[in-house]
Amino acid sequence: MIDITELRDELRARPSDGAVNLAGYPTDATPFVDSESDAVDELEDDLHDALFDRHELLFAEEERSVLLVLQGLDASGKNGTIKHVVIAMNPAGVRVASFAEPTEEEQQHEFLWRYRNELPAPGQLGVFNRSHYEDLIVPSVTGELSDNEIAERIDAVNAFESELAADGTTIIKCLLHISFDEQRERFLRRLRRDDKRWKFSVSDLETRRQWDEFQAAYGEVVGATTSEHAPWYVIPADKKWYRNWAIAQLIIGTIDAMAPAYPQPDLDIDALRDALAAPN
Repeated sequence: MIDITELRDELRARPSDGAVNLAGYPTDATPFVDSESDAVDELEDDLHDALFDRHELLFAEEERSVLLVLQGLDASGKNGTIKHVVIAMNPAGVRVASFAEPTEEEQQHEFLWRYRNELPAPGQLGVFNRSHYEDLIVPSVTGELSDNEIAERIDAVNAFESELAADGTTIIKCLLHISFDEQRERFLRRLRRDDKRWKFSVSDLETRRQWDEFQAAYGEVVGATTSEHAPWYVIPADKKWYRNWAIAQLIIGTIDAMAPAYPQPDLDIDALRDALAAPN
């Protein structure tokens, strides 16, 4: 295992003048990993077992929860992270929520309402595949909301996450940082393959045409919402194997820091053994 503190420091978003300049964060870096084979072997041989064991402690303790926020542009690997990292944990204690455009019912409520309905219960690891940040990023780029309205939503998100932390939910926010060129290659692969084509949407091209605007919006929002209790990590996502390795490490390190423990019920073990040993 690596020093998780060093990995966190390496990946953590660090705003300057209130914003994060994503151009300064390489998308193809692999800090603390020497080779793809090393990362893949460690993930499959060690980290998957460690994820299961740490999650089992959290699940058994049933007092606190973890919320993993996966945010990023199309094809950055949100579903891939769930498939290759979250899959290692007991599904009975995992809650995955994906968010698309709000429904008519959801639009009748304040924007955080639908996210509150999908929060992990004590003992669970929750995953937001896209998240409440969609409701800051997208309207910021499209102009659907004014700067003042976006600022109000940022304040609401910061208050929401402070509330979660106070109630016992530890938040891990991962921005899957992919390059313009790598996104193009992944889109082309989707178009070539029958089993991947269903993932492609023509609307993805419109987002791609606004690449610079989305990068700037992410930088502003990440800079305004990273905090000690809910830090943002900028995950280099051009290399899928590194993305998976890094997020697995962050989850393990986070649960280790929480130090959950198996509950120890007040039982008379000897008497129970005797009762079980007695003939019917």
